[in-house]
Amino acid sequence: MTATAAITPTVRADSLWKRFGGHVAVRDVSLSLDPGEVVGLVGPNGAGKTTTIRMLLDILRPDEGAVSVFGAPISPQAQSRIGYLPEERGLYRSLRVIPNMLYLAELKGMQREHALRRTDELFALLGLEPHRGKKISELSRGLGQLVQFAATILHEPAFIVLDEPFSGLDPVNVRVMKDAVSRLRREGAAIMFSTHQMTDVEELCDRVIMIDGGAVVLDGPLVDIKRRFAGNDLFVATDLDPQGTDGVTASRRDGAGYAVRLAEGSAPEDVLRSLLERGAKIDRFELATPSLEEIFLRVVGREQAEAERDEE
Repeated sequence: MTATAAITPTVRADSLWKRFGGHVAVRDVSLSLDPGEVVGLVGPNGAGKTTTIRMLLDILRPDEGAVSVFGAPISPQAQSRIGYLPEERGLYRSLRVIPNMLYLAELKGMQREHALRRTDELFALLGLEPHRGKKISELSRGLGQLVQFAATILHEPAFIVLDEPFSGLDPVNVRVMKDAVSRLRREGAAIMFSTHQMTDVEELCDRVIMIDGGAVVLDGPLVDIKRRFAGNDLFVATDLDPQGTDGVTASRRDGAGYAVRLAEGSAPEDVLRSLLERGAKIDRFELATPSLEEIFLRVVGREQAEAERDEE
């Protein structure tokens, strides 16, 4: 039997720490991304996501720990294979679109002819052809975002970091960019996607890394995470609010029924029995898979409560 060669992660971070004065922004963060993988980096404001991204990109150096990209410490050669779409936009507003693209391509070592061909391809893909002669200042916020996304992937990077990429986009252009991200994934790029929009993470990402208080509090395939947090949630289509039923800690309206949270140790069949004893008419009663937003609130809320207890 021939052993399968291990995949070298596109990017790997081992035990990263970063302090600013007396504040610990990132504490003992380890993570990795493989080729062809889309990973969602999520967490509350101030959790350490941006600092972590900047260390992965060598914008900031960690106080402790190490980052490797393409199997080696980051280097100028590795930088030329990285694409970064920051939350703060960086196009030159007084320049027209094409000179912006060519300048950014030159910074990545692209020849002018190659950059022009690639720009034509991307503008056709993203619907930007009618705007190529405009100045950046003449574009709407959403169109400017699409141009910057095109500049981010112009040099066909193997490692791509997208920080709030859909900000300012209308639903049509959100779909255009999501389709482009899916295409990049199929082509083998490793993509880190940072956002506060959990529905976008659920749609695009294979794996989720959640950071809170500068530390990784959750890391795993999205399917496994949802399975792990299932079991305490029900969906019940009934004419009676389950709140107040034995074994139920929370209930909220959800479409044609109720999203119900079970108390620890409560069995779904016991709740069903209690509802029937209360005279409820039940059309549906099933275990519910929690959304990533619900998981986020549970994990982050738990971490905050534990931190507050530690301070007491």
